Amino acid sequence: MTSITRRLFLSLATALAPGAAIAHHGWGGYDTSKSFTVTGEILKSTYENPHCEIEMEVDGKHWRFVLAPPSRMQQRGITPDLIASGKTCTVFGYPHTSHPDEARIEYIILDGKRTELR
Repeated sequence: MTSITRRLFLSLATALAPGAAIAHHGWGGYDTSKSFTVTGEILKSTYENPHCEIEMEVDGKHWRFVLAPPSRMQQRGITPDLIASGKTCTVFGYPHTSHPDEARIEYIILDGKRTELR
């Protein structure tokens, strides 16, 4: 690489790196002292990065549950069809401290099988 090309590359990489770093959130926003378990029907699911998600209505409350990344879900045998709309599951997780309809899920029970997600 020429000196100018190298400097341009390094400048662009430096400028873009902070955006990539803040794109992924940490788990500090979830209250691990308030764990809970709920069972319900999946209304909607997404199987994409950075994390898979499912939405459920439980006892009149609409929830958005943050699961593991797709690669980890696949490694543990959870495919998109297992978390598809209409399926029933049980989740164990922690509520978000500032988003009352969101929770981080530690494990999920699908078709009677418990799978750790972290």
